[in-house]
Amino acid sequence: MMRVIGFILAFVLLSFPCAADAGENGDVDVPEIIFGHVGDAYEWHIADIGGKEIAVRLPVIVHGKDGWAAFSSRRLMHGGSYRGFRIAGPGEKYEGKVVEADGSRPFDISVTKNVLSLMISGALLLVIVLLTARWYRRHDVLKEPPGGIAALMEPVVMMVHEMARENIGEDYRRYSPYLCMAFLFILLNNFMGIIPFFPGGANLTGNIAVTLVLALFTFFTVNLFGNRHYYKDILWPDVPIFLKAPLPIMPVIEVFSALMKPVSLTIRLFANMLAGHILILSLVCVIFIMAKYGPALLGSMSVVSVLFGVFMDMLECLVAFIQAYVFTMLSSIYIGLSRQKAEE
Repeated sequence: MMRVIGFILAFVLLSFPCAADAGENGDVDVPEIIFGHVGDAYEWHIADIGGKEIAVRLPVIVHGKDGWAAFSSRRLMHGGSYRGFRIAGPGEKYEGKVVEADGSRPFDISVTKNVLSLMISGALLLVIVLLTARWYRRHDVLKEPPGGIAALMEPVVMMVHEMARENIGEDYRRYSPYLCMAFLFILLNNFMGIIPFFPGGANLTGNIAVTLVLALFTFFTVNLFGNRHYYKDILWPDVPIFLKAPLPIMPVIEVFSALMKPVSLTIRLFANMLAGHILILSLVCVIFIMAKYGPALLGSMSVVSVLFGVFMDMLECLVAFIQAYVFTMLSSIYIGLSRQKAEE
């Protein structure tokens, strides 16, 4: 019962930013709300209380025509400009990004919302791993069962460890740490994205740049440590000679297949997590869209929206685990294919 109440409270908290984005006449710009929340930004909006905006203003670090500049994003909010920099408005080429006065894009290494979320989740994951390692250093697992954070982490680590052993083979221990960290990183950020209040709510794993980097880690792990039999199967596969020479039909197909593996990992994780965020935000917006149609319709649709929202939150928790599991499993399979021996 308490879990259900918690989900409802979280759902209501998630609706506060949407209410703040409603216009004076009660109209709600749904696309602006949704893409504003799932997109990256130079500030982390938390809530609006009593007409006052509560947000974390993040540092802007750019290199423009006049050299480096570092300042708070507060100076650029609401159409402001500072030292020749501004945030591109709607319809401009670099909409929502810091640009110079002439609209050109400077070299930008600012700490954005997604960057801050990455720092927070990275630090949190490091603390969890170090606390788990600390418990194992101080206790004998042959005499006592794991306790505390170690009891939570052991089944997760053993699950990934067993996955690596089954899919990779005899040298699975070499790749098990990478697979374990990839699973924990994705799972942690998936769950943090579901939390509607700071420091959660960032759409990190729903950002294609982040999922692409994760997929490239797997891609380079596969192709840098693949054995000669792996490359033989790509460049000179065991097929009839007319499929390999004089036209390299099968080698081209195999190379294309190897290049598509990180693309599939990228899009699968990105699309599933982004779709979940958009769906939940859309359900929240239904409440404020119905506000101008009278209390009867507003009340009935609010109940439906909240119930569906709670259901989607619980479903999104399941999806968060499944997507982390699928990414890790496919990565282990790709690594295992690159480690096969000739007799296999």
